[in-house]
Amino acid sequence: MNGRNIAVVYRKELKDSLRDRRTVISMIVVPIFLMPMLTIFVGALSARLIGRAMLQVPAVMIIGGEDSPQILAALRALQDVQVVPATPDYGQQIIDKKIRAAVELPPDFDAIIANGDTARVRIDMYQGEINSGFSADKLQKFFRDFRERTIRQRLDARHLPENLAEPLLVEETNVAPPEKVGGVVLGGLVPYFVIILALTGTMYPAMDLTVGEKERGTIETILCSPISRMSLVLGKFLMVLTASLSTAALAIASMGLTLAAAGKMVGGLSQISSMGLQFQITPQAVIWVFVMIVPLAVLFSAALLAISLFAKSFKEAQSYLSPLTIVVIAPAIVSILPGVELNAGLSLVPILNTSLVCKEIVSGTYHWGYIALIFVSSCVYAAGALWVAIRLFQREDVLFRI
Repeated sequence: MNGRNIAVVYRKELKDSLRDRRTVISMIVVPIFLMPMLTIFVGALSARLIGRAMLQVPAVMIIGGEDSPQILAALRALQDVQVVPATPDYGQQIIDKKIRAAVELPPDFDAIIANGDTARVRIDMYQGEINSGFSADKLQKFFRDFRERTIRQRLDARHLPENLAEPLLVEETNVAPPEKVGGVVLGGLVPYFVIILALTGTMYPAMDLTVGEKERGTIETILCSPISRMSLVLGKFLMVLTASLSTAALAIASMGLTLAAAGKMVGGLSQISSMGLQFQITPQAVIWVFVMIVPLAVLFSAALLAISLFAKSFKEAQSYLSPLTIVVIAPAIVSILPGVELNAGLSLVPILNTSLVCKEIVSGTYHWGYIALIFVSSCVYAAGALWVAIRLFQREDVLFRI
């Protein structure tokens, strides 16, 4: 192995890759513009849909209540819902989105309330449908207010203090700083996107430097050069690693700048302030996320280089690498699920460990023991993948598969 020869191969492959439009797009353009475009598009679309849903006057049905004119009149007087005539198939109409919700009143509702008893009301809705959810919330608010008024009236009638019905007040206080609260929200998303981009940024260069050489008929010429195969594979590996790290670094920088800009734009909103959120990634978190991504990028680069080298054509390489995306996405998604927390066992699971530790880092929590364990284990996996790639490059039955 000769360091000078490795550098020669690396520089040659880097120049060739930077001349290739597809490599430049996957390595530079996509990570820079993906996060801002997603933030602007998804944010604008979400704000528009939620705003439209909140401004709508939804159609609701009142089922029953013919013998209770008082509650019927109060419901029909609501300004933010439209009461439509009741039909027996109201459940199906909610599913078909012809109406958004329905209120089922028990018989003799007014009489039950007047007698001091408890009436049971049911609100039917379409779980997960935003307009139906807002409609149910409006009806819930109406009945909460109605219940509080009824309690006060009953207490007044018995000459009892109003606080008799409320013996205990529970107050929640958030002790976490705003950046940590916002970091918990962002913690699952940032490593997810960075890991996916670190993988996709590696795919095309890995295929082009291996199976691409086979299809162009240049693999024989390269192998006949005075440079050893070890130097060849390491030079190509460093080029693929450069693509992966460049993609990851640009993705992290783009996310940090995008979230900082988004935080300034939404920071003054009352909803954000009341939630105590501060959407930002500290420079320290950016550095440590990148450090933890490095061994994972080595693993991706070596694995994709080995798989691509084994393929006989670009099409075959794509058929091998496409399922690999799912293999990487699955643990990244698992890390976002509620209840999945970093521990000693998960610290040894490739990809999932990096995603979990980056999630903690973005939220401002640094478990140095886990960070060291994950970094070392990831380096071991990366070294194993690189060893496999080097071994495959030594085998002529792999290099000249037809």
